[in-house]
Amino acid sequence: MGQGWSIARRLFLANALVIMAITVFAGTAAFVDARDRGFVAAEERMLSVASAIADNPLVLEASRSADPSAVLQPYAERVTADATLDFITIMAPDRTRWTHPTELEIGRPYIGTVTPALAGEPFTEVTTGTLGPSVRAVVPITDEQGAVQGLVAAGVKTSNLSIALSARLPAVLGVALMLLATGTLAAWLLGRYLSRVTLGWGPEQLAQLFVYYDSVLHSVREGLVLVTLTGEVVLYNDQAARLLGLPPRSPTEGRASSAATQSLDRLDLPPALAELLKSGRPATDEIHVTDTRVLVVSQLPALKPGSGRTKPAPMGWVATIRDHTDLQSMGSELRSMRTLSDALHAQTHEHANRLHTIVSLMELGRGAEALDFATKDLELSQQLTDDMLDSVDEPVLSALLMGKFAQASELGVLLTVEAAGTLADSGLTAQDLVTVVGNLVDNALDAAAGGEAPRRVHLSVGSTPSSVAIEVADTGPGVDPDAVTDILRRGYSTKEPGSFGRGLGLALVRQTVNRLGGSLSITRREGAVFTVTLPRQPEEPTAGIEPDLAATMGGSHD
Repeated sequence: MGQGWSIARRLFLANALVIMAITVFAGTAAFVDARDRGFVAAEERMLSVASAIADNPLVLEASRSADPSAVLQPYAERVTADATLDFITIMAPDRTRWTHPTELEIGRPYIGTVTPALAGEPFTEVTTGTLGPSVRAVVPITDEQGAVQGLVAAGVKTSNLSIALSARLPAVLGVALMLLATGTLAAWLLGRYLSRVTLGWGPEQLAQLFVYYDSVLHSVREGLVLVTLTGEVVLYNDQAARLLGLPPRSPTEGRASSAATQSLDRLDLPPALAELLKSGRPATDEIHVTDTRVLVVSQLPALKPGSGRTKPAPMGWVATIRDHTDLQSMGSELRSMRTLSDALHAQTHEHANRLHTIVSLMELGRGAEALDFATKDLELSQQLTDDMLDSVDEPVLSALLMGKFAQASELGVLLTVEAAGTLADSGLTAQDLVTVVGNLVDNALDAAAGGEAPRRVHLSVGSTPSSVAIEVADTGPGVDPDAVTDILRRGYSTKEPGSFGRGLGLALVRQTVNRLGGSLSITRREGAVFTVTLPRQPEEPTAGIEPDLAATMGGSHD
């Protein structure tokens, strides 16, 4: 078959050939069976006629007369005509014919087998006589004592039998043609269906495409998930399995089949992501937070190509998943650094105002007052820095909190910090501490700023030999008990729509806590109280940025 032929065309041709072969075989078998049945029926009929003639008393009586032909010839001709036979030959035991369709043959010896009949056994045979090939039966004529007095041979020529069988041939051919037409129509309808579902592609092309697509699915760095209209996952690649925590698929499961599909309900997916995949709605760069990752998901429908008269029909949808965990972590660090930068700008502006005040006092000749003002300002700034560094021994976290103090001051919120124990040997990375503390404090500052005066936020950090406890309390409106679960879900926020980082901070806190094996609880005091407990982690080498920041923070007020 041609390499470019589609599966439908190949199937149609193969079916047509098979049906033709079956038709020829069935037709031949039917004709041979009819022929054999015709010969058997002819033999049985000849045997019945010959037996009836042999049992006729007239025949026995005539066989004892001096001229049997005078009586038996007219009788044989009449029976031959009535029974539509080709010949009836009545003969003596020595083969001498008493009757024959050709009168010249009367008195001549019979051509054929008579030995079984002479022994008293009727028999049938197909042999060639004076009239040509024929089917005949030979029956003995016996008297009262069982002695053979003569023989009766009745038969029909095989040419007449073939004519009778030929009359059945049109029926056999009709059945064969009907079978061929029905099979061809079924093959054509099946071919149209296959042409539609395979888009007219041949098996070689489909095999090549499968190899290419399978290679692409397993080589791309993005996760790919294929979902049907009924919510069944047809396929996901290795990257999707890694990002979503799904069991890796074996090579045999890579082939789309009904046995390989899995329901979304049976996969352990985050609720928001599972809802997106079930709905099939289009999505572009939608952020979803799992217990350990920040994922960016895009989803589009998978459309079946339409013909000139039909529009493309959806067959399911395809979701692409990218891992933005590292990028989000860097973004969180960048926001922390931006907070610190804003605080430094605010401090620079404040120091400029104070410097102008000192310069003005000097110009007014009030040097003693200028010196006293500068000394008190320096002591206050140094005390704040020393208190922070003494309370929190993690340099990066100290730097973050210094920025939060300036941010709180701008919002009109009093931020207080209480620390007990040490974080230096907790094994927790500066990035994780910044993510947890920074987002909790930001959330508390926003809540307190929107509450009634006095507006306060209190941060408490404590450590034990086995864990680190972080508590952030604010005087804001608190958290509705019914919304405790929702507030930790990505996308839930009380901020105005369009706010930067809307609904992501607490989700990142929950993600970090889950990844580190800790716990997070939300209670109420004056406002909301967020309590995070993190187990101590195996110690890691200290990042190079930390001593630098420590030197910066420690040396800025020396």
